Amino acid sequence: MKIKQIVKNKITLVIVACGLFLLSSGFSNSFFEIAKQIEIFTTLYKELNINYVDETNPADLMTTGIKSMLKTLDPYTKFLNEQDVEAARINTSGDYTGIGAHILTTKNKLIVLEPYKGYPADKAGLKAGDEITKVNGIDVNDFKEDSKNLLKGEAGSTVEVSYLRQNKPFTTSIKREAIEIKAVPFFAMTKDSIGYIALVKFNRKASYETKKALVDLKKQGAKKIILDLRNNPGGLLREAINVTNLFVPKNQLIVTTKSKVKKYNKTYLTKNEPIDVEIPLAIIINDRSASASEIVSGSLQDLDRAVIIGNRSYGKGLVQRPKKLSYGTQMKITISRYYTPSGRCIQALDYSKKDDKGNALKIDKSQYNAFKTKKGRTVYDGGGINPDIKVEFIQNQNLIKAIKKERLVFDFATKYYYENQKKTINDLIFDDKLFKDFNLFVKEKGFNFETKTELLLDQLNTTAFEEGVSVYLDQDLKTIKKHIKSFKSNAIDQDKIAITQLLSESIIKRYLYKEGYYNYALNNDIYISRSRSLLSSLSTYNSLLN
Repeated sequence: MKIKQIVKNKITLVIVACGLFLLSSGFSNSFFEIAKQIEIFTTLYKELNINYVDETNPADLMTTGIKSMLKTLDPYTKFLNEQDVEAARINTSGDYTGIGAHILTTKNKLIVLEPYKGYPADKAGLKAGDEITKVNGIDVNDFKEDSKNLLKGEAGSTVEVSYLRQNKPFTTSIKREAIEIKAVPFFAMTKDSIGYIALVKFNRKASYETKKALVDLKKQGAKKIILDLRNNPGGLLREAINVTNLFVPKNQLIVTTKSKVKKYNKTYLTKNEPIDVEIPLAIIINDRSASASEIVSGSLQDLDRAVIIGNRSYGKGLVQRPKKLSYGTQMKITISRYYTPSGRCIQALDYSKKDDKGNALKIDKSQYNAFKTKKGRTVYDGGGINPDIKVEFIQNQNLIKAIKKERLVFDFATKYYYENQKKTINDLIFDDKLFKDFNLFVKEKGFNFETKTELLLDQLNTTAFEEGVSVYLDQDLKTIKKHIKSFKSNAIDQDKIAITQLLSESIIKRYLYKEGYYNYALNNDIYISRSRSLLSSLSTYNSLLN
């Protein structure tokens, strides 16, 4: 009964607070509606916790309610508990204490996706593909919270890990260390005096590390630069501005934010002296380049300062800011939209409009607006950053997404690693035999994927049945399904180039870590090859910018 009384007292305080809030707000209609809904929710919450037939967990109920509410807005407005707040701090700072590995959480185990070279997990002998089952004697399957937290701890402390490797059990002790997450994990010179920089996230060190790489490459004799932003999900807005500033003059407009709250309406100019405003620059993006990556690529495109190469970017034109709540929690909330120098917002999804499944609708291409770059080139808003040079080599996006989701390339690379002990990059051959072995592996796994055509066909089938015309279409539908099945059986062969690239990346990392793959990619990656080819022809480069 004591717990019930505490709940009642807290609910009463909330209602009183809402009443005071309402009085101080001049009885405006919107504030009245807010107070009304809060009172309804708190009385419901009280009655549920007191009267429900089984014992309830008030914290779990409230967290579920909050997250469900925020889910109706956009995927970036989130409630963060204390563990989430720490994870967000790590993501922006680039530093944490742990074992130094990229870990995937599944229902009953932790899978090592990549041990970072020279860090504790690597020193302890963990490999990609290892399945962690116990941490300090605690079964991962029995741990109800995020089991990755079990691996965290103070620097110098030891954690005991049990894991499966190729279905055989092992144990090891790992001494935790301070881990540095690099924003620029790799940069290097190519043989044609082109400097390559891989920028993978916009944490607090992004502009510092990019600047350091750029200065180093110029000292080595770099006459042109490739900045690779593929798979970069973004991060800090100021770091995007500072990275852009390396290539454009001081006091240059980079981005503008607009919000319903006046104080968030801001214009951001570059504040520092640049490193080089003349050096030819190619920026690589893909469909997973988002947010801060799009600010950099979009602003440099608008200013005609770089040629953008690759695939259309993700299309995230929204800005978030963390707001502190009580008890160490936070809410990350979307506060504004951002606009590139030409005035375009590249947001691809309209979260105010949802389909019947609750998914946000894409902004229709007919609603895209045209804008002009500094030199008069036409660019568009509404759907991410459209590259100046497109690299289209994937035939079926759904197939590639399904292969990644099922971790088929990852699992095949694990199998390959334990069956083939290679030592150098020259020992690794990505030929037709490897591709055929993968194809066979996929078939043995019983892999299947759903095409957009099949989804539309299912809808047609349902509608035809409802309208009573399915009997007339039955034979045609069967024929179509037969053709789709034939197409799917050959789909992997049709995407051989894309799949071989995925295989080479995953396999090389097993032997030579991420650095080894970057060295291989300098001469073999399609995007980098196109960028090098462009920069080798300055007449073509300049014509694209004019």
